[in-house]
Amino acid sequence: MKWIATRGALSALVVALTAACTGAPSTPSTLDRIGADHVLTVCSTGDYRPFTFRDGSGQWSGMDIDLIQDFADDLDVDLELVSTTWPTLMTDLGRECDLAVGGITVTPDRAAKALFSDPYLRDGKAGVVRCTDAAKYRSLADIDRGGVRVVVNPGGTNEQFDRANLHHATVIEYPDNNTIFDQVIEGKADVMITDGSEIRWQVTQHPQLCGVSTDQPFTVAQKAYLMPKDATALQRRINQWLNEIRDDGSFAKVSRHWLGADIGPK
Repeated sequence: MKWIATRGALSALVVALTAACTGAPSTPSTLDRIGADHVLTVCSTGDYRPFTFRDGSGQWSGMDIDLIQDFADDLDVDLELVSTTWPTLMTDLGRECDLAVGGITVTPDRAAKALFSDPYLRDGKAGVVRCTDAAKYRSLADIDRGGVRVVVNPGGTNEQFDRANLHHATVIEYPDNNTIFDQVIEGKADVMITDGSEIRWQVTQHPQLCGVSTDQPFTVAQKAYLMPKDATALQRRINQWLNEIRDDGSFAKVSRHWLGADIGPK
């Protein structure tokens, strides 16, 4: 019995050494599990048009919804969308979903906790105001003045920007990103600072609104897809797919539909 136990221990050691030498994973990767389950589970806030939007009946739409559906089709798996919020996005990633999409800005804090895909879009913070007030707000300095009310959706990079850069204006938190632009239209706030891509979309929907510095944004940022820190195989596969859709024109088609132009990472 002693010899049998020793042989078993040696066999286990051989398996472990073989796995270490070949790089074989001890557990299935996220990408392997997606293939085995035949489902890609994706978190999104559903409140950030033109990237993602979830209406009252639960229907999803947006640029990133179209793109990630294409990725799921490329993997030959079903797409399952899961609602999250900006404050809970990092907690839900990996626990509720394999991937997060929806105009997510690449930041050092997020990159320290998770993996990003290659960037698919270049963006930056800008302002949106009532067109009747556009002459008052031509720069960030014009916005950061006493008496100016800046509305912000909490928990994301918009709030981070406002807290770091607005020292005189009053920052007002408003939790519903789907109706936040109405706060400016109705005169309950003077300005909202958000990504230029969102502003371009919103001004086409609301002729009362005009952008501030959308062509020369206050910051330069990139959008990418987010996945758990250990999902390296999934990251490689997404990057491969992003290259493919850029090369075959699929990305340009979706970008023109939602943004009015082919806006890539540059």
